Amino acid sequence: MQLIITDPRLSKSYVLQVQGPALAATLSALFLVVTLVSAGIYHWILLKGARDGWPVVSSVMRLVVKDEFDQRDRYMRENIELMAKRMGEMQAKLMQMESLAERVSGLAGLDPAAVKVTPGQGGALVLGRDLTMQELQETLQHIEQTTAQRNDVMTVIESRLFEQKIKKMMIPTRSPIPDVIAGSGFGWRIDPFTGLSALHDGLDFPASVGTPIYSAAGGVVVTQEAHPQYGNLIEVDHGNELLTRYAHLSRSVVKKGDLIKRGQKIAEVGNTGRSTGPHLHFEVLVSGVAQDPQKFLRMGSASALTSNVPNTAQR
Repeated sequence: MQLIITDPRLSKSYVLQVQGPALAATLSALFLVVTLVSAGIYHWILLKGARDGWPVVSSVMRLVVKDEFDQRDRYMRENIELMAKRMGEMQAKLMQMESLAERVSGLAGLDPAAVKVTPGQGGALVLGRDLTMQELQETLQHIEQTTAQRNDVMTVIESRLFEQKIKKMMIPTRSPIPDVIAGSGFGWRIDPFTGLSALHDGLDFPASVGTPIYSAAGGVVVTQEAHPQYGNLIEVDHGNELLTRYAHLSRSVVKKGDLIKRGQKIAEVGNTGRSTGPHLHFEVLVSGVAQDPQKFLRMGSASALTSNVPNTAQR
């Protein structure tokens, strides 16, 4: 491409040769300069018009700013309404949690009034009008505080229920030989060796030698020895001055000092000591005083062991 430039005063002409790539670059640069200059002029006119209060410019600026603020306000309002809805759902769930806590506290042996958290009913979320950001923040803070309080309450209830579970597991309510009906019961009877009336301070479970014997509750083995009358003997301490005794064993599978759990095998039925036949002699002692084991076993079994059964010649 050729550009011819003439100068009337000098009566001369200049020929400028412009190639394709150079022409494209020149036009692009020219377009960029024009755009920048136009943008600068437009910006200067808007700023000057806004500062000096030009009617047309001021009207345009007000419309632009108003539309921008309207969009921002509409966006914030939609988000606030969504947050308010979610907070309302959270409040409803918290109220359900409080009702549940009150019910469970009774099972845990706690006074429901003592664990009741002052409910945050009402408040900004039920006023039937648009919320302010401050009201939303206050409601959120209240929900956080209430949640923390309910968490503390549930922790107390959990601790109490766990304590009760542990205590229950430490009470000898499991039959040491499942599905076997006790023979001689607790109480006065004719001693099979002397023929005289004597107190039978436990329950006898007739079974063949080698029948597994299970711990009636969790505890610690405090005695594992051979006794002149009880034969091979195991005693388990369950705490709170509660102790169980297992006598006439053929074999022990635990030793003194072992920590055992409820239902764990501890021995096998035998015929050792002062005994007339294979059986387990089972005792429950509270503060060293023999108690009727049936009272404890009935607590943990739907099928109560019979207490009025014929005496057998077992001790």
